[in-house]
Amino acid sequence: MNTEQFRKLEGKNILVTGGAGFIGSNLCEALLSLDAKVTCLDNFATGHRHNIAPFLEKENFTLIEGDIRDLDTCHKACKNQDFVLHQAALGSVPRSINDPITSNDVNVGGFLNMLVAARDAGVQRFVYAASSSTYGDHEALPKVEETIGKPLSPYAITKYVNELYADNFFSTYGLNTIGLRYFNVFGRRQDPNGAYAAVIPLFVKQFMKHESPLINGDGTYSRDFTYIDNVVQMNLRAITTENKDALNQVYNTAVGDRTTLVQLTDLLKKHLSAFDAEIAKVEIKHGPKRKGDIPHSLASVDKAKRLLNYEPSHAIDKGIKEAVEWYWENLK
Repeated sequence: MNTEQFRKLEGKNILVTGGAGFIGSNLCEALLSLDAKVTCLDNFATGHRHNIAPFLEKENFTLIEGDIRDLDTCHKACKNQDFVLHQAALGSVPRSINDPITSNDVNVGGFLNMLVAARDAGVQRFVYAASSSTYGDHEALPKVEETIGKPLSPYAITKYVNELYADNFFSTYGLNTIGLRYFNVFGRRQDPNGAYAAVIPLFVKQFMKHESPLINGDGTYSRDFTYIDNVVQMNLRAITTENKDALNQVYNTAVGDRTTLVQLTDLLKKHLSAFDAEIAKVEIKHGPKRKGDIPHSLASVDKAKRLLNYEPSHAIDKGIKEAVEWYWENLK
């Protein structure tokens, strides 16, 4: 990946909402390495202070503890910002099914607050975390940005509404936006704990304890698992692109390959066994399918390659290897 274009971010004021979260903290780290001036807005509902602890003493890092559901907080955070990377949200399909009201308040109400604050502050570009869940019940593979189905969960609905609002804020107010439809992101700092832990860190934690992971269904469901470095690259390309045709679009943020859950557990076993041979013997359990889950997910990344010059740096095996190495050092 040619990072020369990212050097133009030096000295720029960039707000990362949800900056103490998994993806947000990785974005903060990348931006700080480019000598940008980074502001992190987080209420620590799902983010963690330890994710940003190394940044707190840096002169070009500012933490605002606050909630995007509060418009005044959003205005404060957006003041004097050149760019916004909006990652703050309540993720998880099951969480949204259990509590659709809070998911909507944060993901729709909070998103709208951020758009208004960014508009009022004259932010140059607003890049936001969209979701592959927007494809819903559309069965065709690979997923292409222009064709979606009916959303299958409250979470998916909130993320689709985000795209509609972003498009409207460009056409109505001239706010330039880019939406990144994340596909099953994984990697360093992804939290393995809690009721809504993502599958990869959860399985890693269980394997390290010699516990049997539970696969929902027969394990043939597949996902386009996307390593965090690919996601960081897409965000950086989105705020630095000089291609006007690339603005006010949504993009799949993925690898363009899919892996079944059975294949995923085999990969995790392979790389974890390099540290502990006993993990290779751990058996896998199967349970019922999960409500709101789509059977298969595979992204076309042609649009991102064409308009943003995106090129994935990590396919699944390389990503799992690096993630496992990080977890082995940090979960023990």
